[in-house]
Amino acid sequence: MFKGLLTDKAGGSYATKLTQLDEAQLPDGDVTVRVAYSTLNYKDALAITGRFPVVRHFPMVPGIDLVGAVEDSGSPKFKRGDLVLVNGFGIGDVHWGGLAERARLKSDWLIPLPKAFTPRQAMAIGTAGYTAMLCVMALEHNGVTPDKGEVLVTGAAGGVGSIAIALLHKLGYAVVASTGRAAEADYLKGLGAREVIDRAKLSSPGEPLQKERWAGAIDSVGSHTLANVLAAMRYGGAAAACGLAQGLDLPGSVAPFILRGVTLAGIDSVYRPMPDRLEAWRRLSSDLDTRRLDSLTHQIGLDETIGYASKILEGAVRGRLVVAIDPGAAG
Repeated sequence: MFKGLLTDKAGGSYATKLTQLDEAQLPDGDVTVRVAYSTLNYKDALAITGRFPVVRHFPMVPGIDLVGAVEDSGSPKFKRGDLVLVNGFGIGDVHWGGLAERARLKSDWLIPLPKAFTPRQAMAIGTAGYTAMLCVMALEHNGVTPDKGEVLVTGAAGGVGSIAIALLHKLGYAVVASTGRAAEADYLKGLGAREVIDRAKLSSPGEPLQKERWAGAIDSVGSHTLANVLAAMRYGGAAAACGLAQGLDLPGSVAPFILRGVTLAGIDSVYRPMPDRLEAWRRLSSDLDTRRLDSLTHQIGLDETIGYASKILEGAVRGRLVVAIDPGAAG
């Protein structure tokens, strides 16, 4: 038996509880992992609360990230005791995820823990940091270099935004952070933001073309915010879209694309091919200042996750939430 969060919809009533689970309940997979740490993300909060239908199968153990030690392996890729991590691949919504003391997974989803990071640091990065790195790589691929001008990060005080700022700053970009939490200005400047602006400037309907300002942008908000970001992109600029905190819609115009040659790069982190994942983690190993992780990370216990899920959806959490499951599992 082991502890874990379990989300169920029995009798039409949606509920998540901390409970005892049996290893016989674990889903199919060729590697069993003793989980050391997981994370709590916006998607996890939706899964735990049922605020949005992200869970595809019930019952479900939420948690889109995990790091831990291989306990049993039917794959030649991994042996008992290996430290591994996984981000996405449907864990937490279609396959039991990381918010439990055990996980059974497919070996094709796992990557060895990068030597640059401790298990806790790997989860301080987690899907949010890995997604932020994919966004930075997309901007680079589309020609956004530090000499081109300012890069905007929306949803800046969240997990993706916080790590995106730290990455961009270290790479030499002039970063502007957009947030609805004025009290976080010092925190964001400490991560490397040159300027902090109120998200209200972006969150309402705006003109289809606006004064050119942004050479690049990383957006985790969507809706009117992303439409306004695109409308103010400089000629040849690029934006990476990876979230929908404000909404799924994009009430904008094609004008930025056809008159300014703007590129909108969609960033999917869940089913990203393995070569891209490995490259993103390689880049994180060299481009992320791990000393900044402590300032943007708060650790909680498994028994605190349900309460913190509501706080995330209320916008009351900054940076990253690492969930200590069984730290001893990682040695």
